[in-house]
Amino acid sequence: MNYQVKLFILLFLASLFVGGCAQKDQPVEVGFLIHSFDRERWENDRNYFVESVKELGGTVTVMDAENDADKQLEQAKELLAKGVDVLVVVPVDQFAAAAIAEEAHNKDVKVISYDRLIKNCKLDYYVSTDNVEIGALQANYLTTIKPTGNYAIIGGALRDNNSQLLYLGQRNVLQPLVEKGDINIIYNEFTKSWDEDEGYEHTKKLLSGGEKVDAILAGNDELAMGVIRALEEAGVEGVLVAGMDADLRNLQEIVAGHQTCTVYKPYEKMASTAADLAMKLGRCEECEKTYQTVSNGKMLVPTVFHTGMIVNRENLKLTVISEGYQREEEVYR
Repeated sequence: MNYQVKLFILLFLASLFVGGCAQKDQPVEVGFLIHSFDRERWENDRNYFVESVKELGGTVTVMDAENDADKQLEQAKELLAKGVDVLVVVPVDQFAAAAIAEEAHNKDVKVISYDRLIKNCKLDYYVSTDNVEIGALQANYLTTIKPTGNYAIIGGALRDNNSQLLYLGQRNVLQPLVEKGDINIIYNEFTKSWDEDEGYEHTKKLLSGGEKVDAILAGNDELAMGVIRALEEAGVEGVLVAGMDADLRNLQEIVAGHQTCTVYKPYEKMASTAADLAMKLGRCEECEKTYQTVSNGKMLVPTVFHTGMIVNRENLKLTVISEGYQREEEVYR
């Protein structure tokens, strides 16, 4: 076998083990694995992300796992087999998704965990908001209005790491008031999913206890919609209700006076950050070291956090409407 043939074979075999970097004359191919489009906000995240990647010269393949962790893993394998340069993942399950990261890294493909942290695996980046801070925002706002009384917490899905972080932020604010005797937590449960019906069922269970409730901290706006439905059905008025995500229906409920506040995450900024990181990782370019780190149980993951903000009846126009996230004529229908 002559030298040229040997060299060709060696170069070909080496190319089989080099992944995760797009050629200079080719666009970066990004796989966007999302748990589901079951909530309004996720369609917005997808649209912002796809638009940002395209503006930066890349292409995106989006796959919806429909809240099935096994399906999400198979979708990841499919994208990796097609040769994507980087994966951006909104995990169905914080633990099961570790297998996605492992599969990707075995092919030298970088992984960005988006909004929800993937636990117990090697990750390249995590882009989200500080969910401990968001939980504190919710609790601070309600306790400012109602510094004493009976509080209930209806947390998010147990398989989502964000649920625990929100809860930690809420308890950081509530616990000193509990210890002073100003606040009594009469209900405290997590849910199986971020679903309106779960918010409804938990609120019915809460009300069946017979104790007066003054405020309810719901993990997100979908759960808050269930809370509102159960309260209205029971004829209970005057309960403070906090949510998260700034969904249109909930903003309408804030205008109507049925929901007290929500939290708006800057989805466009989050998506733009993830897109920029994906493109740099896909081209094997250096990323700016302006991040902090968060432990996922395996490592300290480089993290970019954006700041959420409280949205209430008074500042609707100055927040979600002025930023173009929601349209005024739809909020004030």
